[in-house]
Amino acid sequence: MTQVATHACQLWYTETVTPEDIAAIERLVTDANIPLTLQAMPLTGKLNTRQKRLLSTESTCPVLILEGSYQLSWLSGELLVTPEWDKLQRRVVRAGRKSELLLQAAKINDHSRVLDATAGFGHDSLILASTGAQVQMLEAAPIMALLLLSEQQRMQTHPNWQKLMARLNIRHTTLQQYVQDAKDADTHFDVVYLDPMFPEGSYQDRKNGKGAKVGKGMQALHRLAAPPNDAEEQTLFTFAKKLCQTNAKSGRVIVKRPSDAPLFAAQVPDEQWQNDALRFDGYFV
Repeated sequence: MTQVATHACQLWYTETVTPEDIAAIERLVTDANIPLTLQAMPLTGKLNTRQKRLLSTESTCPVLILEGSYQLSWLSGELLVTPEWDKLQRRVVRAGRKSELLLQAAKINDHSRVLDATAGFGHDSLILASTGAQVQMLEAAPIMALLLLSEQQRMQTHPNWQKLMARLNIRHTTLQQYVQDAKDADTHFDVVYLDPMFPEGSYQDRKNGKGAKVGKGMQALHRLAAPPNDAEEQTLFTFAKKLCQTNAKSGRVIVKRPSDAPLFAAQVPDEQWQNDALRFDGYFV
């Protein structure tokens, strides 16, 4: 594997955090080969807006905040960015093809294997795994990969989440690198899901100004990952198709787009599922 440069990252922790909590986060970095070096420092006083602003402006490297056991966030300006999977509990429990457009497009069950090649906050992976499917999650941004792993570790402490967490496998890598590194048994998927950063200007319909609203967390994510260019879209699409070609009867690539966005990699889908804000383009392999 290609050697990747390691980047320094500040890890500020509150008074409720134990040395064991810090060690657990450091193990995640080591075990997942995430190119980050954590500099752990204690926080004094309450983590208010003023202190967040000071930490953001005075630091020359990314800032992480650890509050309690595994409650890890990335500090972006004055905003604490974290996956917050527990807030999706009601949606995950109720997820089905009637309520989730993604599941209408994926058409998976508890025997399916799914690859989420652009995991982001992992919310769509939770919906996919709610069907009983095994979901392999890939995240290329080091900080996001660490947040995902920490969130999985945190949610595993909740008994009613443990079965769902066991169906998720998170790796810090790109789709291209995953294909190069994977063993043959790891390259057979029923569905490959692509949810890359949306292209700029495509969140709203050009005619009526309506469309997908961008939350603060997603705005922050744009600072970590840029939308793919035309060549990168084509590369992602090519590798995604490759991972489905060994399962031709049910293999499909699903791409998430704003409703008014151009086609991904200029590829015409076999089928589309759409609402006012989003659409899912399906390509049957």
